[in-house]
Amino acid sequence: MEEVKRCFGEGNALYEHYHDSEWGIPSYDDRHLFEMLVLEGAQAGLSWETILKRREGYKTCFHNFDPKLVSKMTDKELEILLTNSAIIRNRLKVFSTRKNARVFLEIQEEFSSFSKYLWEFVNGKPIINHWKTFAEIPAQTEISVALSKDLKKRGMSFVGSTIIYAYMQAIGMVNDHLIECHCRL
Repeated sequence: MEEVKRCFGEGNALYEHYHDSEWGIPSYDDRHLFEMLVLEGAQAGLSWETILKRREGYKTCFHNFDPKLVSKMTDKELEILLTNSAIIRNRLKVFSTRKNARVFLEIQEEFSSFSKYLWEFVNGKPIINHWKTFAEIPAQTEISVALSKDLKKRGMSFVGSTIIYAYMQAIGMVNDHLIECHCRL
C-alpha cells in the first residue's frame, strides 16, 4: 500500500480531513467564505486544531454562518456567547464577528457577492505555488497585505495580513499544497 503524503495533519483525523477535503480548494460560496473568515479570525494566536474542534460550536452560535443573522445579533446575545465553551470566549473576537458580518454584507451589496470582491484580488483564479517544504511558504504576501488593508479600511477586525494569507489558503485563492502532497493539483 502506497503511503499518502500530506502537507500537514498526518495522524490527526480532523486535520487530515480538513487538509484533504477543504484546504486549498477554491471556494466561491459566500456563506463558506464568511465561515472561514470567522474561523481564521478566531484562530489568531491559537492553533488551527483548536478552531477545528470548535467549528460546530461556532456554526451553532453564529447562525450557521449566515452573515445577515450574525449582523443582527444583539450585544446581549454576544455577551451570552462569552460564557459558551463551544467557541473561543474572547470578547474582541466574538464582537468582531458581528462587525465583520456587517462589513461583509456591505461588500456583498457593492460587488454583488463577497466572492466576486475577493477573487478580484487574484484576477479570478487561484495562485498555484510550487513549494517543496512547508518552511518555504510565506506568512503573508503583497496580495494578502493589500486585501487586509482594504478589509480594515472598510471596518473589519482580525483581518491582519497573516490571518488573510491563511484565509486565502483555506478558501483556495492560494494553493500551497507541497509538490509531493497527494492533494497537489
